[in-house]
Amino acid sequence: MKIPRGSAARLAGGILLGCCWLLPWLTGAAASAEDPGYVGSTVCGDCHAAELDAWRGSHHDLAMTEASEETVRGNFDDIEFTAHGVTSRFFRKDGGYWVRTDGPDGEPADYRIDYTFGWEPLQQYLIRFPGGRLQALGIAWDTRPAAQGGQRWFHLYPDESGMSHNHPLHWTARDQTWNYQCAECHSTRLQKGYDSATDTYATTWAEIDVGCESCHGPGAEHRRQALAVAGGAADAWGQDKGLPIDPADRDGGVWQIDADTGLPRRSVPRAHRTELEVCARCHSRRGQIHEAAVPGGPLSDTHRLALLGEGLYHADGQILDEVFVHGSFLQSRMYEQGVTCSDCHDPHSLSLRQPGNAVCGQCHAAQRYDSVSHHHHPADAESGTACVDCHMPQRLYMVVDERADHSMRIPRPDLSVELGTPNACNQCHDDQSAQWAADAVADWLGPRAHARPEYASALHAARGGNHDAAVALAADTARPAIVRATAAALMADDPRPGDAMLIPRLASDPDPLVRAAAARYLEHVQPDAAVRIGFELLKDPVRLVRADAARALSRLVPMEANVPGRASPLRAALDPVLEEYRATQLVNADRSEAQMNLGLLEVALRNADPAEHHYRKALALDPEFIPAYVNLADLYRAIGRDDDGRTVLKSGLQRAPDNADLLHALGLLEVRAEDLDAALPALRRAAKLAPDHARYAYVLALAEQAAGDLPAALATLQAARERHPRDRDIALAQITLNAEAGHRDAAIAAAEAYLRDHPEDAQAGALLEQLRAAR
Repeated sequence: MKIPRGSAARLAGGILLGCCWLLPWLTGAAASAEDPGYVGSTVCGDCHAAELDAWRGSHHDLAMTEASEETVRGNFDDIEFTAHGVTSRFFRKDGGYWVRTDGPDGEPADYRIDYTFGWEPLQQYLIRFPGGRLQALGIAWDTRPAAQGGQRWFHLYPDESGMSHNHPLHWTARDQTWNYQCAECHSTRLQKGYDSATDTYATTWAEIDVGCESCHGPGAEHRRQALAVAGGAADAWGQDKGLPIDPADRDGGVWQIDADTGLPRRSVPRAHRTELEVCARCHSRRGQIHEAAVPGGPLSDTHRLALLGEGLYHADGQILDEVFVHGSFLQSRMYEQGVTCSDCHDPHSLSLRQPGNAVCGQCHAAQRYDSVSHHHHPADAESGTACVDCHMPQRLYMVVDERADHSMRIPRPDLSVELGTPNACNQCHDDQSAQWAADAVADWLGPRAHARPEYASALHAARGGNHDAAVALAADTARPAIVRATAAALMADDPRPGDAMLIPRLASDPDPLVRAAAARYLEHVQPDAAVRIGFELLKDPVRLVRADAARALSRLVPMEANVPGRASPLRAALDPVLEEYRATQLVNADRSEAQMNLGLLEVALRNADPAEHHYRKALALDPEFIPAYVNLADLYRAIGRDDDGRTVLKSGLQRAPDNADLLHALGLLEVRAEDLDAALPALRRAAKLAPDHARYAYVLALAEQAAGDLPAALATLQAARERHPRDRDIALAQITLNAEAGHRDAAIAAAEAYLRDHPEDAQAGALLEQLRAAR
C-alpha cells in the first residue's frame, strides 16, 4: 500500500544513550563467545603483567561478578529499606543473596541477586529475567565510609515522581535492561544477540569485563608475532605489531612551553585521534548505530553523539544531565590544542598521571598557575586553590557519584547573571549571588574578565528561537564543532529559505558532527539543492553522515519518475545507503525509538504496510511509548483510515490521559471530521498542558476562529505571542485575525512588533502595508 503525498510525520530524536549509569567495568560471567581473534586478558598478562596488575589493582576486575561473600558489599542481613512507597527486604537464603521487592506487575516477590555491578562509590545488583535479560535493581548500596554518609541502601531515583511498576525507570523496565543499556561498554567483543521475532536476548562476549582487547582490538595476531619473535624470528613484528588499534603517538610530538606566550603547546600537531575515539565509544552520551567488530575508528562511524541539547547541557555547554565526558571535552581548548585522555589519565590504573594540581602542572607552569596571584584564594584555603575547583566543577550523579566537567572552562559568573547558567564560584560560595561573584572576578581581572569570547549567549538565544543567532553560531568556524553542530540542529527547528546559503559550507566541514547536522537539514532544502548537496554526503567516509543524508533524501524518492527496468540516478545512489540507514536502526531493534524511526522512513517512502508494522512493533515493545500512537494515527490519516486513528489515539489516552501530544492529535482528527465540539476540548487541554509548544496554541486559535469564537481566538494568540514572541505562524495569525475583527490598530501594532524582529519577512511586510493603506 502506498501513502499519498503530503502526509505528515513527527520525527523522533535519535536514540541517545550513555553507559549503564556506572563507569566501572564488568568481569566474571556465565557466558562467552568463542572468537579466534580474541585471546583474553590473562594471556595478555603473560607479557604485560604490570599493566594487567595495575588494571586489577583498581578493583575493576570486581566491577561485575557473580554475587558472593567476596564481591557483595551491601548489607543483606535481613535489612528493610523503603522508597516510593515500596518496602524492600534484603536477605540471604540457600547460600545466595536475595531481595523481596515489587516486580513488573507491582506485586512483591523474591528475586535472587545474580551479579554485583560496580565497586565504588556505589554497588548495583543485577537480576536474571526470562528471555535472557539482566535487570539492574533501582536500589543500590552506598559503599562510601559511614563517616561520608555511606554504608546504606538508597534509591537511584529518589526525586522521581510516580515511580510505580509502570514507570519507564522502574527496575524491571526496558530502560534498566543490562543487555541494551550497559553491556556494550562493559564487555569485550559484546554481541547483544537480540531476536526481534521472539523479543529475547542471547548476549555473548569474548570477555565479560573490559579487558585489554576492548581498547587494543583482538590480540591473536599480536600473540602469534610475539611468540615468533620469542622463537628467534626477530623480523616477525609487523609495523602495528599485529594489533588492529594503535592509540600511541608516533609523531615525536612533546608538550612544551611557548617562550613568547608562556602557554603550553605541542611541538607538532597531533597526527591522529585514535586514542580519543577509542575512549569516547563509552565515555560519552551516545547511541549505537553499528556493531563494529573492532573499535578504534571515528566515533561517528559507530555511534551518534548527543549534541548540546536542552536537558543535557546548560546553555554555555556545561554538563547538566549524565553526559559523561566526551561531549564536554570536545568544547575545551585542551582538545583544540591536541590534548588526549592519557596525557592526564593512566589508562591501566585509571589514576591521574600526577596527584592534584601536579597533573595540570605537567603543561601549565606551577609558578604561574598554582599561585595566589592566579586563583586569588589563600594558599591554605579548603577550596579554590585546586585547578579542578574552578575549571572542572563537579556534579553529583546517581545520588553519590561526583563527576567533573571536562570542558575545562574559565568561570563566568557574569554569564550566570545574564543567562542563569551555573558557575564554579557560586558552587562553593552558595550563600552569595552570581552578581557578587561576577563583581569579585571583575575586581581581580579588570575589563578582560567579561571580554573573553564565548558562545553561551548565542546558544542561549538560539535555544530561545533566535534563528539568526543559530545561523551565525553554526557558521562561526572559531567555535567547537559540537557547538556548531548543535546550532545547525537548532536551525532546523525553524528552517528559513536563506539557510540554503550556509548548508553547503556545513556539508563540507572537516568535522563529521557538523556534516551530519547539515545532512539532517537537507530535509528542509529545495529538492534540486538537496540532491546536489546530498549526493556528496551519501559518499561520506563516516557512516553517521551517510545515514542521515539518506534519511533526509528519502522524501524525494516518491517524486522520482518510475521508469520500468531502470533505476533513477537518485535511487541508484540512495538505495544502498537507505539499507545502511535501516541497519543503523536495527542495531537497536529492541527499542521502540528505533522501530518508530524505521516506520518514519517507510512513511517517507510511502510504504504504508511496513510503516504500520514498525509502529505496531514499537507499541508492542513499549505500550507507554506515546510517539508511536501519534505517528500510527497520522499514518492512518494519510491513507484515509481516520476511524482507526481515533481508536489508536484513544487507546494511548487510556494510558496517558494528560498527554498533550495525544490530545492535540485527537483534536486535529476531530477538526478533520468537522466535529468542533469534540475537537475544541482536546485542543484546549493540549495547549494548557504544553504551553511551551507554540504550534498547539496556534492550532487552538484557528479552531476557535472556525467555531465562531473570535474573541477567544484572539485571547489565545495574545497569550501565545507573549510566550513565543518569535513564532511566525502565531504572529501572522494575530495580525490577520485582529484585522478580521476590525481591530486595525492592534493588527498594525502586532505587525510592527513582529517585523522589528523579522524585517526580512516579505509576507508580514505586505500585510502591514495593506493595513496602513486601509486606514
